[in-house]
This record gives sequence, structure tokens and C-alpha cells, in this order.
Amino acid sequence: MLSALSSVSRDVKQYLLVTFNYWSFTLTDGALRMLVVLYFHQLGYDTLSIALLFIFYEVFGVITNLLGGWIGSRVGLNRTMNVGLLLQVGALLMLTLPTEYLTVVWVMIAQALSGIAKDLNKLSAKSSIKQLVKQGETGKLFKWIAVLTGSKNALKGVGFFLGGLLLTTVGFSQAMWLMSMWLFAVWLLSIWTLDKDLGKAKNKPKFSELFSKSPAINYLSAARMCLFGARDVWFVVALPVFLTAVLNWSSASVGIFMASWVIGYGLVQSLAPRLFLDVTGQLKHSRPALLAVLALTIVTLALTGVFQVVIGNGDLAIVNQVVVIGLLVFGAVFAVNSSLHSFLIVDLAKADGVAMDVGFYYMANAMGRLLGTILSGAVYQAYGLVECVAVSSLLLILATLVSTKLPGKESGKQSGKLPGQLSG
Repeated sequence: MLSALSSVSRDVKQYLLVTFNYWSFTLTDGALRMLVVLYFHQLGYDTLSIALLFIFYEVFGVITNLLGGWIGSRVGLNRTMNVGLLLQVGALLMLTLPTEYLTVVWVMIAQALSGIAKDLNKLSAKSSIKQLVKQGETGKLFKWIAVLTGSKNALKGVGFFLGGLLLTTVGFSQAMWLMSMWLFAVWLLSIWTLDKDLGKAKNKPKFSELFSKSPAINYLSAARMCLFGARDVWFVVALPVFLTAVLNWSSASVGIFMASWVIGYGLVQSLAPRLFLDVTGQLKHSRPALLAVLALTIVTLALTGVFQVVIGNGDLAIVNQVVVIGLLVFGAVFAVNSSLHSFLIVDLAKADGVAMDVGFYYMANAMGRLLGTILSGAVYQAYGLVECVAVSSLLLILATLVSTKLPGKESGKQSGKLPGQLSG
């Protein structure tokens, strides 16, 4: 094993290290999300209150992505990744206190730290791939991004399962201790192994360059915001609570189901390049992002109608089946969209100071999650799951309209920048 590892190139070794760090972080992040949702629901919190626990997580995610890209370009992505790992350790330790001390404000502060940590880690991982793939190797870039993103989400699904399992077996506080110890060990390994200048820009970007000046990146970011708002409006709070409160699922069952969904979602993400790349490694569709989001919009509109009929009918056995099947279909098509977007932003980003463009894009991603999280709690509490899916459809219609502005092969030729051929 060690001899095989010693024979691989430096770039591949760094890719494996970045991926391992990202995997480890994602495992704890998924478990933490499920633990907080289920534990505080058990304590009697309503869905809006649970959603509010994650507000700082998403708000600071927006700020972190915007500033983190600028900081990473100046000091190196290895440092932003390591800071992210250490902050997550701190967030987990904050939640080891006895239940009577876990006030809403305290949990929100812990979630703020976790939000900063998560987006520093994700930004560093995604941006570093640009530095490890040679210019013009579009197919390789798409595949490496797809594997990183897909495997991350599969492990996030494992984290959901782990969260439900830990809550059932060892309890909330002990789960926080176990995860913090694991992540601290990963942090020590990362400090020792990651290249010191990974992702550091040759020309130090100015603070005034924080916002993207690229129309393509701006449109892609807007589409991403709507896309993730559409997912989280029914996935973050509404769905887990619906499964437990209406369909009477246990915490472990919810954890297993959510885990299976996200694992499948991650596997589809990793396979997405096969849908969009031709034999030469170039994109074969003129407007792949528009095609993908249009398919997702149609699926979600259909689910809204089906859920309305089935949930209104009140037969829990049928509702169980339809919700599971509907979520699987939504997840598969959403995964293709997400994987494609993750590739396009890295491909579109400037090679020098890639973290700046990627940070701006993931700021929009975090804004979408923030919007979806608030709406998930508020809409579900006021109306129900069907209305959450209806709001998801509206956000996807907006994403489709924005995606019509993304450059295709025709418009790209005029600017010299084609999706799949952008060297940055």
C-alpha cells in the first residue's frame, strides 16, 4: 500500500490528501446536522425554532465564502483548510455541555463556527483541484471535481446515518466528544502533509476584487443560489420532521433514509461526467446547465402535484411509498445539476487566485441554503410539506430563467470562452 502510494505523482498525492480531509470533515458535518435536528425535535422544539438554530450556520457561510476566497488566495488553501478543521473541533466541543446549558443562542453560536468551518473546508478543497489539473484537461477536471463532490455527498449521507445511530446509542453529548477527537487527529495529519503554498495566488488579490466581474460566474452563482434554496426548502427541516411527526418514523429510521438518499445522490454526482462529456473529453451539450435545471424543474412541478393528491388522501402507507420514490427521483436529477455546476465554476474561475471566484460562487450557494433553511421551517410550520415542494418549484423556475443567460457554445465563441474549454 505504502509502496504504491510512493509511486504516484505529487499532484495525485495532494488530491488524495485534500479529498481525505474533505471526507473526514463532511462525515462529522452530516452527523452534526442530523443530531441537532433530531435531538432538538425530541426536546420539543418546533420546526421554525429548529430552522433558526441553523441560521448563523448559513449566514456565516455566506460571509466565509466571500472573505475565505480572498484570504485563501493570499495565504494559501492549506491554511484555510486547516483552520476549517480546527474550528469544527471547537464547534463540536461547544455542544458537549449538559442539556440545560444548550440554549438556543449557544447552539446558534456553535452552528456559526461550524458554518465558517464547513465553507472554509469546502472552498479550499474545490479550489485546490484547479491547481492540481493542467490547463486544458477539461475531462480530467470534470471527473476529479465529480469524484470529490460525489464522494463528499455520499459520506455526508453516511454522516446522516451516523448522526441518527449515535443519538440512539451513545446520546448527543458523547457523540460530540467522539467526533471532535476524530477530527482533531485529521487536523494534525493535515498540518503535517499538505503543501504549504497550495492555492496561493502569485499576484496578491486586492480586497476591492472580492466580487466577481465575470458575467458568466455571476449568472452561474445566481442559478446556484436558486438551486440550493429549492433543495433545502423541503430537505433541511421539513422532511425530517414530516417523517417523524406525520409518518411516525424513528430517529434511526430517519437517519438511515436520509443517509441512503445522500449516498445515492453522491454516487450520481460522481457519474455525471458520463452524461455530458464526449469521447474527446469536451462537453457535448451546447447549454448543459440549462438542460439539467429544466429537467429538475419539470420533475419538481410533477412531485408537487403528486404529493398534493397523495398526502391529501391520508393513506400513510401510500404516502410513505410516494415520498420515498419522489425523493429518489428528485435527488438523482438534482445531483446531476449540482455536479455540473461544481465543475463549471472551477473551469470558469481564473487559474491565479481561483479561490476568489470559487468563494464568490459558494457565497451564493450559502445564500441559497440560508433562504431554503428559513423557508423550510416557516413554510412547513404554516402550511406543510406540499407547500415546501411548491416553493421549491418556484425557485427552480427562477434558476431555469437565470440559466438561459449562461454562455453556450454559440455565444461562447464570440468571447473566446466556451464552457468546457475555459482555461481561466
